[in-house]
Amino acid sequence: MPDIAAKIIKHNKAIVVIFTLLTIISAVAMLFVHVNYNMNDYIPEESPSTVAIEVMEAEFDSKMPNLQVMITDVSVQEALAYKEMLGEIDGVSDVTWLDDMFDLTVPLEMAEQDLLDSYYQEQNALFSMRVQEGEEVQVTDEIYELIGEENALAGEAADTAISQSMAFTETMYAAALLIPIIIIILVLSTNSWIEPVFFLTAIGVSVLINLGTNIFIGEISFITQSVAPILQLAVSLDYAIFLLHSFQEQRKNTASPEEAMQMAIKKSFPAIAASAATTFFGFMALAFMQFEIGADLGLNLVKGILLSFISVMVFLPALTILFYKWIDKTEHRPFIPAFRNIGKGILKVRYVSLILVFLVIVPAFLAQQETNFIYGVGEQPEDTRLGRDEVKIDEVFGQSTPAVLLVPRGDVAREAELEEALEEIDHVSSIVSYNQSVSPAIPPEYLDESVTEQFLSENHSQIIVYTETESEGELAFSVVESILETASSFYGDEYHALGESVSLYDLKTIIQHDNTVVNYLTVIAIAIVLLFTFRSLSLPVVLLLTIQSAVWINLAVPYFTDTPLVFVGYLVVGTVQLAATVDYAILFSENYMHNRKVMPARQAIMKTVDDKTFSISISAGILASVGLILWITSTNPIVSSIGLLLGRGAILAFIMVLFFLPAVLFVFDKVIGKTTLKAKFYREDQ
Repeated sequence: MPDIAAKIIKHNKAIVVIFTLLTIISAVAMLFVHVNYNMNDYIPEESPSTVAIEVMEAEFDSKMPNLQVMITDVSVQEALAYKEMLGEIDGVSDVTWLDDMFDLTVPLEMAEQDLLDSYYQEQNALFSMRVQEGEEVQVTDEIYELIGEENALAGEAADTAISQSMAFTETMYAAALLIPIIIIILVLSTNSWIEPVFFLTAIGVSVLINLGTNIFIGEISFITQSVAPILQLAVSLDYAIFLLHSFQEQRKNTASPEEAMQMAIKKSFPAIAASAATTFFGFMALAFMQFEIGADLGLNLVKGILLSFISVMVFLPALTILFYKWIDKTEHRPFIPAFRNIGKGILKVRYVSLILVFLVIVPAFLAQQETNFIYGVGEQPEDTRLGRDEVKIDEVFGQSTPAVLLVPRGDVAREAELEEALEEIDHVSSIVSYNQSVSPAIPPEYLDESVTEQFLSENHSQIIVYTETESEGELAFSVVESILETASSFYGDEYHALGESVSLYDLKTIIQHDNTVVNYLTVIAIAIVLLFTFRSLSLPVVLLLTIQSAVWINLAVPYFTDTPLVFVGYLVVGTVQLAATVDYAILFSENYMHNRKVMPARQAIMKTVDDKTFSISISAGILASVGLILWITSTNPIVSSIGLLLGRGAILAFIMVLFFLPAVLFVFDKVIGKTTLKAKFYREDQ
């Protein structure tokens, strides 16, 4: 390490130039990285709903509708005119309305009431259509212009359009709020006005390089684009703080800044490496998710942590040595006085801390397993146009979600029996199929292809089942199960099912499996890193218990407040919070073990609390700020959910490390001493 440190110092100008060029190239490259806004693309290819979509696209020209438009106060003729105008918009196909299901030359009174209510009620017309992937923003903008404020649109395409149009804007808005807050926190924690700029430059460079190198991956999800850069900044800023604080300490004892930096690199390397390793392997666990959003985000964060580590250990020392005089010229007195006698107070309440946590931990563990989850993107806020439009449509037409069954073509009688059975299922409002819309008595060969193509392909018949449910939830999934069981009773495994509810039902099954895998892998990976870091059997257990308890309490809050939680947020934060905040426990424990070699347990705890409370509060403050600002600024329910959980999780982890960890270390001091290799704890009789 000393040889490498010396080379970094010697070639500092070349290193700064190389990193500057890489940053510029990456900033340009990131503009060409494709962002995917379609959650369904991340469901595994072998899942039943994904296979069904492939069959549908291969055999039918029409696709599942992904947008609904409601026009209010219109006659049948006016509604037909709107249908024609909607169909003429580039990117829109398969516009469906009442005239596709019923002969409008016949009086409406002759139509089945359920069918009529699905498309036309009290002079309100509801159209279903398909918007081509990639055209969502342009199409929804044109539809808004056509229908005006008094009418409404909703659906997957509208959700995608909102995510697409707001993702970059909201990320920039979050960064604009976040960076000043981080600068204020860093100014308060340092003795130089310029040091925070060095911190942010080192991590900012690694964030931009990470974003630019995504061009080699091909594309990233909108969740990764929204969350990963800010998470990388918040999680890895600690590395820069460790290094520059060590540099300032070494300058007091060395003759030159160059020598001080070499010593700082050497001294801070173990702590930074341990911190980066726990985060690295924690994020790596996300890559094992079957739901590929996890792999997408995990790979990006792992790459980001690695780049941040390299930037801090190579670029930051070179930059600091090149401009260290600026640090000297911009010195200021400490704004926050040193923390004194906090440790004494923490020790006084140690048994209260232990009892409170042990009383809460079991209910929290059980509660976080019972939370009501949302598996899709979640509901749009009602203070947005889309949120208001969704409410408008539901108020008039009720909730309606289509599911499509593709069954082997040829047995008309069996199809008719299946449709009768499907109509008997609770909350199934209507069936649209060849038998229902034309007649089982009329052979398809006698009709024009334009009439049959939407229902029949060479191999399959298409049956659309409309349900009076939301796209997900306990009731929606129960209805999906009933539909699948009914289809299976007629066709065994020879049918396919697709639709938003069906995809989310598949996703629920996949994610529940992912949750178990990711949680176990995260805990095992971090435990192994801690085992090698501390060479102790007991300390990894103590540290993991401390942070995992904070995770359980955090994830239990939605259960006790009866708030549904977006599952992607739950899954990501369960991993991210553990991987990111275990650093606080590592920093505290390392200092305690060092102090314990030269003083008794009581004094070692008190000194560690006094010395490290400020450093840990800075790290927790930055991560909490990141999370809460994501929560406040994002209209995307997934990103907002991740932000709230992350912000609250950072605060809870800080409280646990400040109160619970010292209590456990003190009470189990003898056990830790006996189960740690070469602990060499101070003994008062020696």
